[in-house]
Amino acid sequence: QVQLVESGGGLVQAGGSLRLSCAASGSIWSIGTRSWYRQAPGKERELVATMFTSGDIIDYADSVKGRFTMTVDNTKNTIYLLMNGLKPEDTAVYYCYAVIAPYSDDRTHDYWGQGTQVTVSS
Repeated sequence: QVQLVESGGGLVQAGGSLRLSCAASGSIWSIGTRSWYRQAPGKERELVATMFTSGDIIDYADSVKGRFTMTVDNTKNTIYLLMNGLKPEDTAVYYCYAVIAPYSDDRTHDYWGQGTQVTVSS
């Protein structure tokens, strides 16, 4: 069974850094689009960064451009989100997302990580 497992959240002071990880495991045939989302209390889930299948193009939300960097290690089926210059408004639960085709299926499916809390104190 395919699953995404996140790690790396925590509490940090404003201006600090954190790195989130999201590892895909299970019987995976291929992975397409991979993204990071976040959801702050009382707000809708918003897209933070998206890496398209090729890995060459990454789009970032305007609010995180220049501060956040999304990378991938295809040998580990893991994506990362390096967050620098954190601000209190970055406080949210962060979720990873991926479009994955399992070996057991001829279709792709959407998978979500369990979420990890990032809290930035002022």
